Amino acid sequence: MSPSRPRAARYAKRRAKRVAASGSDLTDAQWTAIVAAWGMCAYCGTEGVPMQKDCVMPISRGGRYTLENVVPACRSCNASKCNDEVTGWMRRKRLDEPAFLRRWVAVLADLRAASPPAR
Repeated sequence: MSPSRPRAARYAKRRAKRVAASGSDLTDAQWTAIVAAWGMCAYCGTEGVPMQKDCVMPISRGGRYTLENVVPACRSCNASKCNDEVTGWMRRKRLDEPAFLRRWVAVLADLRAASPPAR
């Protein structure tokens, strides 16, 4: 009998399957543009730390890695948010939810304008 996988390994495998099945289509160039447009953690405003891709609508709730759904997040915010709904999480953490939403809409409009049309 083989030893069971550690919990983290099982979770990572399930998550990889969900991501693959979600139809995510974020390119490296789009991610670079997102990070440049935000210039900081989208949630708390931290600058100068490595940014992680965070889905505003979590993959576990039907989100995908797309230009419209991904924002840069510091490690702390990404881990804290987990798979929570973004506005509720921001209220619990006492972060500036209206400022995030306004900035998200503005950055998204700029990124769409700069992106070539899909074929």
